[in-house]
Amino acid sequence: MRPSDPWGWPKILTKKRNGAYTWQVIAGSATLGLVVSAGAVLAAGPWDNGQRKAERALAAAGDRTGGAHHGRPTPDGPRPAPSAPAVLPALGTATQDAPQDPAALRDTLAPLIGDPGLGNEVAASVIDTATGEQLYGQGATTPMTPASTVKIATATAALSVLGTDHRIATTAALSSDSRTVTLVGGGDPTLSRAALREMAADTADALREDDRDARPSVRLTYDISRYAGPVLHPISPNDNIAPVTALMVNEGRVNDTDRGPAKRTEDPAGDAARTFAAALEKAGVKVTGAPREARAADEARTVATHRSAPLAALVERTLTNSDNDIAEALARQTAIAKGESASFAGARRAVTNELKKLKVPVAGARFADGSGLDRAGRVTPALLTALLARAADPDRPGLRPVLTGLPIAGFSGTLGGRYASDAEGTGLIRAKTGTLYGVNSLAGTVVDRRGRLLAFAFLASGSLTASEAEPALDALATAVAGTGG
Repeated sequence: MRPSDPWGWPKILTKKRNGAYTWQVIAGSATLGLVVSAGAVLAAGPWDNGQRKAERALAAAGDRTGGAHHGRPTPDGPRPAPSAPAVLPALGTATQDAPQDPAALRDTLAPLIGDPGLGNEVAASVIDTATGEQLYGQGATTPMTPASTVKIATATAALSVLGTDHRIATTAALSSDSRTVTLVGGGDPTLSRAALREMAADTADALREDDRDARPSVRLTYDISRYAGPVLHPISPNDNIAPVTALMVNEGRVNDTDRGPAKRTEDPAGDAARTFAAALEKAGVKVTGAPREARAADEARTVATHRSAPLAALVERTLTNSDNDIAEALARQTAIAKGESASFAGARRAVTNELKKLKVPVAGARFADGSGLDRAGRVTPALLTALLARAADPDRPGLRPVLTGLPIAGFSGTLGGRYASDAEGTGLIRAKTGTLYGVNSLAGTVVDRRGRLLAFAFLASGSLTASEAEPALDALATAVAGTGG
């Protein structure tokens, strides 16, 4: 495995307990109001309340002509400043109606797709997302090892089944005799130590409400029965993925990183339980003995719950940072919702069946895992571009995080360091990367010079080094963005 992705998005931590925070902003002028608004967006986290939410709001307001609401003017006050017109024409205007020239695109891509840096086998698909027309294809229906571009399929299936607002719950259950607390994993790999401290405090409160001693004593067990099948990914142990269990803290990382390769614990569920036990002790609850694995009793009542970020945010984080642990969790959440076992095999069936419902070409596809780390996985370029087109469909807003989560060339995630600041494709290309030894892929979207949103997928195998294959893939994507002039 080659960890080629740069990491650099800010980590924003928030905490709120036993109280509320009140923000009061008095805007003395329209200018100050704009500054405060801009600051609020920049200060917010990138996944749920900042950049991504701003993108969704902008997309929803695409039919407006610009300007701002200045409030009701006072009789003696100045007249509001006029609204500015839109800087760029929206998609769907006259420029988008110009016909495409597939022949010109073929002529542009032909010399680039033959770059020896791509290896000995290359398959490609470029389509117009509005019409579904294939503008370019070379082996577009040939199944290839997708590497991490398979995360597009995993994310699409999860959003289609569960919806953007779905959250993964981790709970603490108290036995009927109030003597045993069970930490029940729901499959959230982003569970944090801070969340466990909050849950421990709630659990301690519940124990004291039972009119017991000021320092209650309990046994602690942990339940990971929500997942089934092998815990280890076929490539494990590996710094790119933790053992796949329903209970873990910070993706099983033994350091404080939150993306990229890192040493992983061999026992993520046990470590999470021990972290919870320590939090219970600090909350005034005595834990007798070591935590042990056991299912929560049927009559146990839930006394604490932590819910993950919404699925839309998890999908965006998965795609931007190529997060393997979240990708495997998304696949298993899809399996559970579809009535399949939460295992590698169950997830494969669930994702395949859900994509069939979306009427995309799944012939030849094999979803060996949710992350793309398994070399046995296969997809076609035509499948990837069809999925991107579904996510761009105005009638399917629930799939939009598949597009908003794609890294931006030269700016974010796994494309943050792939394009120089003055490169032609910087800021124009949004694409999911894929890298295994000898396998390199790129699939995403561009708006061409005619104003049309195009989806592309380039899958290559047999390359000697990623340092040769990646620039060749980036050149192909840049060429697609530059067509139609």
